[in-house]
Amino acid sequence: MLMHVINVNKDVLKANNELAYSNRKLLVKHGIFTMNIMGAIGSGKTTLIEEAINALKERYRIAVIAGDVVAQMDASRFEKLGVKTVAANTGRECHLDAKLIERSLANIDLKDIDILFIENVGNLICPVDYKLGEHVRVVIVSVSEGEDTVLKHPMIFRTSDLAIVNKVDISEAVSADPSKMRGDINQLNPSIPVLLTSKNDAISIDRWIEYIESHLE
Repeated sequence: MLMHVINVNKDVLKANNELAYSNRKLLVKHGIFTMNIMGAIGSGKTTLIEEAINALKERYRIAVIAGDVVAQMDASRFEKLGVKTVAANTGRECHLDAKLIERSLANIDLKDIDILFIENVGNLICPVDYKLGEHVRVVIVSVSEGEDTVLKHPMIFRTSDLAIVNKVDISEAVSADPSKMRGDINQLNPSIPVLLTSKNDAISIDRWIEYIESHLE
């Protein structure tokens, strides 16, 4: 019985990865830079995407796929910023998959987009195994989740391209050390860049925007 379950899981992931590759080819064809933004509920994913949109929307054409069990609430925040937004409701699923992205892409005029942000479901475990067709995987962790959160969820940090320790302005209030969290991330993945951010710190937000723009040159 265990072997049957393992084989089924492998088949599901294989099918997902094949479709993710198809999504990626479509995005590359249209010259769209795509970011998969992952993190727990309350980590600040939506806010950091909003900051990026506000900084970049005058120079780049932006779209967002907002994924959640009920996605419309976050989707409405992006819509208010004047960018094309698709709400990808996952129902009971705790992550987005390549099929949901394929369906969402069908609702976007891809020839008119330069940057696509995919906001994944709030979770540090489920999104790890599911490629979507993205160019870059970003994991965001907030100091309010506790400074031991990184070491409790090693795989998402090992498989991401950028890590962000967010809400560092409240670190003292929640007794968390952002430098320790950054060190834990680099212990798990020595090659990953790590940003320390706060929406109240313009310089840290600029570094986040600079990272995005570095992939658009």
